[in-house]
Amino acid sequence: MACPKLFLSCLLLELMFFFLVPEVAQGHSLKVGFYGKACPNAEAIVKEVIGQILSVAPSLSGPLLRLHFHDCFVRGCEGSVLLDSPTYQSEKYAFRKHGLRGYQEIDRVKTALEKACPGIVSCADILALVARDVVVATGGLFYDVETGRRDGYVSISEEARRDLIPPTANITTLKADFAKRGLSAKDLVILSGGHTIGNSHCSPFSNRLYNFTGKGDADPTLDSNYIARLKLSCKPNDQTTLVEMDPGSARTFDIKYFDLILKRRGLFTSDAALLDDNQTKAYLDFQIKTGGSTFFKDFGVSMVKMGRIGVLPKMAGEVRKVCTKVN
Repeated sequence: MACPKLFLSCLLLELMFFFLVPEVAQGHSLKVGFYGKACPNAEAIVKEVIGQILSVAPSLSGPLLRLHFHDCFVRGCEGSVLLDSPTYQSEKYAFRKHGLRGYQEIDRVKTALEKACPGIVSCADILALVARDVVVATGGLFYDVETGRRDGYVSISEEARRDLIPPTANITTLKADFAKRGLSAKDLVILSGGHTIGNSHCSPFSNRLYNFTGKGDADPTLDSNYIARLKLSCKPNDQTTLVEMDPGSARTFDIKYFDLILKRRGLFTSDAALLDDNQTKAYLDFQIKTGGSTFFKDFGVSMVKMGRIGVLPKMAGEVRKVCTKVN
């Protein structure tokens, strides 16, 4: 179904399906190998391009993984995070402060797929496949990705600001926001493990260093030695500096970030909050004690589950020819 030329018509059509379909994980139209006949080399093409990208820009592993997270947690997994706006009102502009990158690399994947199979592979599916290939390229386990998503027509920055779970969230907010998307407390702690790769700007955690309660104090739950180390890089009101979320291991998919959380060195308030729930803390303890015996497999299971959030039904959306704009 082609999108009407008038944006208002697109918006009304998209909103109709948005309210008809619950936000929780759906994914009824998804299946592994969806492109088996229409574009049999689709997954191989994505893997090849991502391999080329990471070979010269390994620091993009974290941002490319998080694009899929940001897409699914706002409006569902339908590629809205990729849309441009001439008035800077789409989701990607709300995410600038989160240091989200990798848009040009997604365009590069899309270009390769369009050359091989024009109009077949959706941008939403590209995000899901790229996330998997990044995990594998950085040391994680392969998992089958369900595909068959449709691309949405609408992307609104205010929705992104409203719906994305902030790094300052406490455990009650985290569990509630995951639950309304059909994700469990176990999924919460597992998917938080994605912080094992990539960097963060100072701003999402600066309050923990300089003004936690509004009195110029530091977060008492954050290790004092780690605070001193972070302050060397992050000065008050720093908006540009990047620090590794998993120091010394930020380009390797492993369980070391869980170890940091248990040592009170999780970078974000939302990471430290995992110690405030018996179930999430028990999972952290178990993975560290067993060397991550189930984490790598569990991560794939939770990613597939997340990838079903708010998937558009077959009669809605489109397959974009270019990921930054509707057809």
